[in-house]
Amino acid sequence: MSDRLQGKVIVVTGASGIAAAGAHRFAAEGAAVGIVSRGEEAAEALAIEIATTGATVTWVAADLRDEDATIAAFASIVGTLGRIDGLFAVAGGSGRRSGDGPLHEMPLSGWTETLDINGTPPFLAARETVRSMLVSKSRGSIVLVSSVLASRPSPRLFATHGYAAVKGAEDALAVTLAAYYASHGIRVNVIAPGLVATPMSVRAAADPTTSDYAARKQPLAGGFLPAGSVADAALFLLSDDARYITGQHLAVDGGWSVTDAEVV
Repeated sequence: MSDRLQGKVIVVTGASGIAAAGAHRFAAEGAAVGIVSRGEEAAEALAIEIATTGATVTWVAADLRDEDATIAAFASIVGTLGRIDGLFAVAGGSGRRSGDGPLHEMPLSGWTETLDINGTPPFLAARETVRSMLVSKSRGSIVLVSSVLASRPSPRLFATHGYAAVKGAEDALAVTLAAYYASHGIRVNVIAPGLVATPMSVRAAADPTTSDYAARKQPLAGGFLPAGSVADAALFLLSDDARYITGQHLAVDGGWSVTDAEVV
């Protein structure tokens, strides 16, 4: 490892999949890591794993859809680690159970709940991060995690219109935040992953049609991407190597965006 985050405090939202991969990667690169997750057991377990490596880590259990809980969680991390230099905003989830799907079949509850679980956490996490950075007058980096489905849909397999819409909103949020806060030395970028092997994608990965499609649509990976591939991209954007990069959309998709693969 090259200690690319040495001396930095990075907050990660979520405690599994891409978030867990990011937390491990950042700690290995010298960062002190603050974990904020709704799942108390998962957050604590991840923190314990990281602590065994000798890295500095703290965790807070909080539902990032709850404003008061989010404010308290970020205040706790600042109180423990001193400040925030970077945010890796991953927390979110599928809205299928609430009814997310094709527009003509989606109930209003499917729309609102999908937006709430995927839109409110990055908004509140980014807001509290920016507030902390403005108070400390420190330069910092925010990385939001969107989805390739926001701009490169796969209508036959992934007709989750609410999820695609809120991830598109996240892309727009990153750009407008980057424009406004650049003069404060705060960078904001977004990563749009393709299909990634995470707990959220277990159902899709177990489906032969979807797994075959992923192998052809993401030829660089030959299937679902490892979570570490997204963490590696986030590491770059959070590090000083990317100190002149803001307002950008980086697809980490194994070739999804440029590959034609029909469902067979």
